[in-house]
Amino acid sequence: MTEDHAEPTASFTELYGYAPEGVWAAPGRVNLIGEYTDFNDGFVMPLALPHTARAAVARRTDGELRLHSTDVPGGVVSLRVDELAPHQGHGWAAYPAGVVWALREAGHPVTGADIQLTSTVPTGAGLSSSAALEVVTALALNDLFGLGLDRAALAVLAQRAENAFVGVPCGVMDQMASACCTEGHALHLDTRDLGRRQVPFDLAAHGLRLLVVDTRVKHALGDGAYAERRAGCEEGARLLGLRTLRELPYEELDSALDRLAGAGAGDSVVRYVRHVVGDNRRVERVIALLDAGDVRAVGPVLTAGHVSLRDDLRVSCPELDLVVEAANAAGALGARMTGGGFGGSAIVLVEEAAAEAVTGAVLDAFAGAGFGAPGVFAAVPSAGARRLV
Repeated sequence: MTEDHAEPTASFTELYGYAPEGVWAAPGRVNLIGEYTDFNDGFVMPLALPHTARAAVARRTDGELRLHSTDVPGGVVSLRVDELAPHQGHGWAAYPAGVVWALREAGHPVTGADIQLTSTVPTGAGLSSSAALEVVTALALNDLFGLGLDRAALAVLAQRAENAFVGVPCGVMDQMASACCTEGHALHLDTRDLGRRQVPFDLAAHGLRLLVVDTRVKHALGDGAYAERRAGCEEGARLLGLRTLRELPYEELDSALDRLAGAGAGDSVVRYVRHVVGDNRRVERVIALLDAGDVRAVGPVLTAGHVSLRDDLRVSCPELDLVVEAANAAGALGARMTGGGFGGSAIVLVEEAAAEAVTGAVLDAFAGAGFGAPGVFAAVPSAGARRLV
């Protein structure tokens, strides 16, 4: 048994006094392109990271739900499955508890469980550590209780847990990426109908590397900003007579922006619409480039995406901007912030031979600006959620 398997199994047994029925893993993700588009029925293109949340789990039949995390100080959180209700707090435990609630609300007979969780997904880095917790819980319970749900259905239930139980109005990308990504590929996801295609993304074969730069900062400005931008996008769609911004073709964007201005839409709504429709187009552009084998040309598209996130959506921050500026100045092919913004991580596409120099340039720039050192690692497209034992 590998260490990856042994650690949660051993700690589960030590904690609960008996062996788990199995161990499952679900990865974090980094999004290559397509930001703030998923709640607009748009396109996204995430890839799974090798970093995972792991869960050792056993069923209970007495209605008790016991949760423990090796990553959070404190003991076991004990809850009753028939008393679970949204917005009751529970801290980190709200994510797995919310999955149990969502499954039961959907009519699935989950009668309790003992769950031991541990994770290597960096928290607060915009790499979907919460979605990994949700998906690993959903997959384990699906297997143990024989629910027969496919990966997409599990992702949707996990999203419902985060939206309705935890109270975070996220789209479905994070959960779909954790549940459905495959090794060596990026996931082209149409969030309108959950149509998906695994796009080969073997950077090493092209002599390239995708770096993730975790700024290790989270600005308070981000609190509530996601919901505000979602509301602004919905307002833009309403003023244009559309169900969602996905219905607005890129070719009609300029005329639509003029119509919004004429209808009295605020400047922020106009900017949000421009970003979302533009980022949908950028996802399509990246796919076309990858299909044509022109991987290096993806770099400028990433940088253009960052400019839009910085100037139109206004969700960047000095640290993220510095990553992009320093990396591109040092010879990167392109870079952008990824995730919700106001901190978190950026991605950098580099020639493999230049990875060390670009990393050094980013570290030097942070030191020169008086920022704390960021974490840097290579994003290797990895497998989605799976059973380990």
